Amino acid sequence: MDPRIPNVPEAPSHILIVDDVPRNLQVLALLLDKAGYRVSMAMDGAKALAMVQVEPPDLILLDVMMPELDGLEVCRRLKADPSVREIPVIFLTAKAELEDLQEGFRLGAVDYVTKPFRGGELLARVATHVKLGQALERERELRRSLEATLAQVKVLSGLLPICAKCKKIRDDQGYWNQIENYLCAHADVDFTHGICPECSSALYPEMNG
Repeated sequence: MDPRIPNVPEAPSHILIVDDVPRNLQVLALLLDKAGYRVSMAMDGAKALAMVQVEPPDLILLDVMMPELDGLEVCRRLKADPSVREIPVIFLTAKAELEDLQEGFRLGAVDYVTKPFRGGELLARVATHVKLGQALERERELRRSLEATLAQVKVLSGLLPICAKCKKIRDDQGYWNQIENYLCAHADVDFTHGICPECSSALYPEMNG
């Protein structure tokens, strides 16, 4: 591999290229394939949106100027869909289209590359945003894990109604439960049974005489 090509993650990252010009697709696909990426291609916005739903890529290279659904509309629809909105989008744009970039960034694009593009620059931007996207996804996974853990901890937080005589606990449905049954149902615990010294003395005084 050319040492000037930026390093990419060991597991092949999936890049979706969206451009209505076949020659552009071929050149970009060859460049990315040589750099170690797995590549998919779409020649229009509708096809790209359908492909993303079937197999979300790690990054999308999206041409701005396309017939029917242009790149801005495709980006708008991607970012409106919670299931794929986190996928990084890099616009492919001609210099004459730079005024569209402000709208593209407002919609959620992370970067752009101007045509005719330079291979080294494009690969550097792709590698940067793939790695950043993967880091952000790991952060989101960690956050979800922490939230799940906190939800388990909070199950037994707050005030528990407990009978002053029999020590049963009332649950959310109004039923009274033995404390061990309640804790088994609401916490990740099991019980072993024994007898404390005070109860042992009361039950078996002859053994403590």
